[in-house]
Amino acid sequence: MTPPRVLVAGPTSWNLLVHLDRLPQPHPGTHVARSFHETVGGTSAGKAMNLTRLGADVTLRTVLGADDEATRVRAALDRYGVRLLAEPALDGRTERHANLMADGDRVSVYLTAPQPGEEQHAEATQAALAGADAVVVDLADHARPVLRAAVAAGRPVWTDLHDYDGEAEYHREFATSARYVFLSSDRLADPASYMRSLVDGGAELVVCTHGAAGASALQADGTSTDVPAVRAPRVVDTNGAGDAFFAGFLTAHLDGCDVPTALRRGAEVAAECVASPDLAPPPLSGARRER
Repeated sequence: MTPPRVLVAGPTSWNLLVHLDRLPQPHPGTHVARSFHETVGGTSAGKAMNLTRLGADVTLRTVLGADDEATRVRAALDRYGVRLLAEPALDGRTERHANLMADGDRVSVYLTAPQPGEEQHAEATQAALAGADAVVVDLADHARPVLRAAVAAGRPVWTDLHDYDGEAEYHREFATSARYVFLSSDRLADPASYMRSLVDGGAELVVCTHGAAGASALQADGTSTDVPAVRAPRVVDTNGAGDAFFAGFLTAHLDGCDVPTALRRGAEVAAECVASPDLAPPPLSGARRER
């Protein structure tokens, strides 16, 4: 059986994760880390790694520098079999974050946020776009050209608005252009009303995650579905849980599953993710690696 082909466009990074007993208060002080480590980050890397782990054929279009961090990102993605189209960063530096973690909460500090240089993979990106069963476009200015090209070509666009408040202008083009929209309820005063507004605006499906309270979906025909979260055997790191949920849902959808089944698969994959110290659990044994 031919695996589904997915084009993912958006950010990747190399991150420092610092685990604390509690997040610092906004005043000077000294804190002792429980642990820390460096690993690949970025929402698009998280989606790509989880998607390939679940059997999809993934091309990731992103921006990377020409530094040691880029080498580490490339190696991490290669372990999962992600096909990489890396446009150069204008200043040669790869995106980096320092994430402070405590009890499932996170404060993310951007250390570098590179701007793309001259595009080098336009033809390869267009070919991946034309052949994709799904196009995933994450929040990044350098992903907007892929978003616009996908819409112009009539390709099915999926996007993840994360903790969008329903108002910020930065997210608006992604929210109104995608056919399938994911987001969390963290900053929405009325998640159900906002989901309805997206469907009324043309979305076929809106999925809203609620952390430990599960997830909800609203389809264009008005069908609403709620599922509980799947309890993880242990919680090591919550980074990437939303991307894992997204990947589980998308692969189930591409397998022909209905929305309730896809939601349950998303919840199961998210539970696997939080038991791992990285954005995705290790690649499955026997996973397809011929890229």
